[in-house]
Order: sequence, then structure tokens, then C-alpha cells
Amino acid sequence: MGAKKIKWNSERILSLSAMSISFMTLIIFIYQTNLMSKQNYLSILPYLQVSTSNDSEANSYSLSLENNGVGPAIIESVKMQYQGQEYDLKDYDDYMFRFLVSQSAVLDSIINVDTSTLNAGMAIPPNTRYRILSVSTPGDYQLFMREFNRILANGLRYEIRYKSIQDEHWLIHIDSEGPEKLD
Repeated sequence: MGAKKIKWNSERILSLSAMSISFMTLIIFIYQTNLMSKQNYLSILPYLQVSTSNDSEANSYSLSLENNGVGPAIIESVKMQYQGQEYDLKDYDDYMFRFLVSQSAVLDSIINVDTSTLNAGMAIPPNTRYRILSVSTPGDYQLFMREFNRILANGLRYEIRYKSIQDEHWLIHIDSEGPEKLD
């Protein structure tokens, strides 16, 4: 028995051409879908930074989180390290100032301080600044800066974990030059 010889006619050539074009279209579609997926991840990229404003002439200090990215940053946890111990900010009702008072009781005498929480699940929209605390009266400013600088000099560190809406996880800390991807 010999091998059957294929007869090439216009119908077979047309069928084979249509199948080849369909296969190439499928490959291009998969490639484009992959590119669109990558573009989607890049278009929803939160970029958190800790920002401070210290104006000694106006006796004001503020500590904020800025999201300079293009998607919301969802806070997962805030940890503080001080003198070899780690603290979870949720143990201080998510207030940074309450944590600072626990490390320096004299800060409790500050009357004019604006504070906000940094609780898990909170979303910081893109291109916004979220103020964590601010002090803006002369006596309170002097006291706060003296104690805050002492606490910083004694080893205050922070670690903020957050995620994007696509569940990518990020970390910023006092020594980071920008967010570190955890995934």
C-alpha cells in the first residue's frame, strides 16, 4: 500500500489558507490581551510616600501620606518599631499621635493637635494627601518638635503595608526610597 496523494484544488487551498489566517489571528489576539492586561496593572499603580512639612517660622508641622500613583492605595497595616519593640498602630486606635504619647507622656499636654486615623481598609485616592497629624501653635509646636526629634533619634521606625485594587501588595518604611512590591 502506498501513501495517498493529496490532490490540491482551489477548495483545499482556500480551506488551508482560512485555517492558517484563523490561527495567526488567535496568536495576535492572545498577544494583545496579554499587553492589555499588563497595561491595566500599570494604570492602577498606587505610589504612597510619607510627607512632612515643617515650618518653624509659622510654628507648624504636619505628617501626611501622599498617593502619587494612578490608583487608590488601600492600607493593610501600620507597624511602628521603637527601641527594639514592634507596635501595631491598631492598638492605639490607629492614631499615630496616641502612639507618640505612649512613648513620651509629655506630648499629652499638647492642646492643639489635629490627628487622623490610619486604619486597615482605608483607601487613599490617587493624587491626594492624607494628613496623619499636624501641630500649629507656638508652644505646642516647640514641645512636639523637641519630643518628636528625640523619639526619632532613639530609633523610631515605621512600616506601612498597602495594596492596589488588583491585590498587588506594597511596603514603605522609613529607609525605603519608594514602595517595595511584595508579590
